[in-house]
Amino acid sequence: MASPSSAAVMGSTGLVGSHILATLLSDVSASAPSPVHTISRRAPKAPSNSVPSRLSAVIEASAESWPSAFGKLSPAPRTVFSALGTTRAAAGSLAAQWKIDHDANIALARAAHQAGTRTFVFVSAQGTRNMVSARSPYCQMKNGVEDAVRDLGFEHAIIIKPGIILGPREQSRTVEGLAQTTVRALGCVSGWAKDSVGQDAEVIARAAVRAAQLAEQGKAPSKFWLVEPKDIVKLGRDEWPGDAASA
Repeated sequence: MASPSSAAVMGSTGLVGSHILATLLSDVSASAPSPVHTISRRAPKAPSNSVPSRLSAVIEASAESWPSAFGKLSPAPRTVFSALGTTRAAAGSLAAQWKIDHDANIALARAAHQAGTRTFVFVSAQGTRNMVSARSPYCQMKNGVEDAVRDLGFEHAIIIKPGIILGPREQSRTVEGLAQTTVRALGCVSGWAKDSVGQDAEVIARAAVRAAQLAEQGKAPSKFWLVEPKDIVKLGRDEWPGDAASA
């Protein structure tokens, strides 16, 4: 049975996942999740203002072993965030990318459901179902995971649909870097236009955490909630308590 206060972050060493982890570990409220589990190939980095004792990290080199490792997490997480993903270049081939972005995510969602997780949050992408892009392998991967998360029967299934993710990555991506530059330049002309095209990784992460909190409070608009860019900006920046994330 899932613990009423525990959480797990998959993809915790990536750009969005690391921000989700930092947001959870920096929460000092009475309702802050503890422990926060991670399963990854390398150790995640806890922020300086976090409570490191709340982090329970499992290091496992093989992604194929992650679902099995998930089943051994104790206490089982009530809420799971997955920002797990890679690129074809980093994976080495489309088939290898598919194993991570599609197969591993679905296997982890199934493991979470079996463990009693109530809320599952998956970080996907904007525009994966329009007529032009839906047939691309990338969109098929994302849509396949979205459908699986929806159909598994979680009490709350939340899909975060960001546009271009803004923020520095440990491994640079040339095309994405050019896109980020374009989006930030767009912000000089129109903040609204920038917000609709790209969102900062920290804002996306905060939106994911806030959406999960609202779901647990019974305030989600539906059992299967698609959080689009305008909602991401609203939840993760405009209505985020305390100092707003950088626009």
